[in-house]
Amino acid sequence: MKLFVAALLVASAAAFAPAPASKATTSLQVSEIELGVTEPLGVYDPLGWLESEPEAFERRRAVERKHGRVAMAAVVGVIVHNNHIVFDGYLSTSANLKFSDVPTGIAGISAIPTAGIAQILAFFAL
Repeated sequence: MKLFVAALLVASAAAFAPAPASKATTSLQVSEIELGVTEPLGVYDPLGWLESEPEAFERRRAVERKHGRVAMAAVVGVIVHNNHIVFDGYLSTSANLKFSDVPTGIAGISAIPTAGIAQILAFFAL
């Protein structure tokens, strides 16, 4: 019986072993280091910043990634809030404001205390 249980454990552990990696190819061949985009579009730089300020390109690329991630988190927050999924507890104990008391939509911004709005803006300014 002990041998059977041990064999069962080993067999179930094999299900979580990593699959053999096969060499996958892609036709895009995008590089994070190279400027521009894939063919046939080429580099789109209507203001000429790549030639006037090439050292700022990596910073702009990183900032664009950050803004995209913040936007994705905001969309998830809107979807969750509009489906009336709320946290238990208080948003502000001094104002006696619960999470469930905040209305949906754009009216929810006016329900948040000023200090809370300042904290949100300070967090995303990092």
